[in-house]
Amino acid sequence: MPTIITHAAVPICLGLGFGKKIIPPRLLLGGIVLAMLPDADVLAFKFGVAYGNAFGHRGFTHSLLFAFVVPLLCLFGYRWFRAGILRVWLFLTVSLLSHSLLDSVTTGGKGVGWLWPWSDERFFAPWQVIRVAPFALSRYLQPSGQAVIWSEIQWVWLPGLLMAFLIFVLRKNLR
Repeated sequence: MPTIITHAAVPICLGLGFGKKIIPPRLLLGGIVLAMLPDADVLAFKFGVAYGNAFGHRGFTHSLLFAFVVPLLCLFGYRWFRAGILRVWLFLTVSLLSHSLLDSVTTGGKGVGWLWPWSDERFFAPWQVIRVAPFALSRYLQPSGQAVIWSEIQWVWLPGLLMAFLIFVLRKNLR
């Protein structure tokens, strides 16, 4: 998995690219929260749930069903986000889907349970380029932890910022 902070990259970069009028601050905050939400599944370790269990890490909270249903539930309070219902659902869905997509391109773990509840199979993307993040914060001070941070900068943050810049430029040129 990428670090929890890096999971926020997709909504942050989209928010930067589209600007406050299209992605209001409350919607951006919702996208950041939803992009990080699937990693709440690590709490299952405290209850003895095994990593590979459907309710373990990268299980049901990383599924396509979860990624489409949770944003639908958020629509009950869509006016809080200060955007139209379709925009709220789309932005929150993309933000949440980005989590499992980023996890699927990491170099470790047991894959992502995209097809839960129909299948317990775990999947990786065809290529894994982001170094898997350690669970212990102390490991980030070691060379392997620093390599994870550089990997995330290289494969998530820099492309995300480039995407934000391109969206911004396209928006300005289309006006």
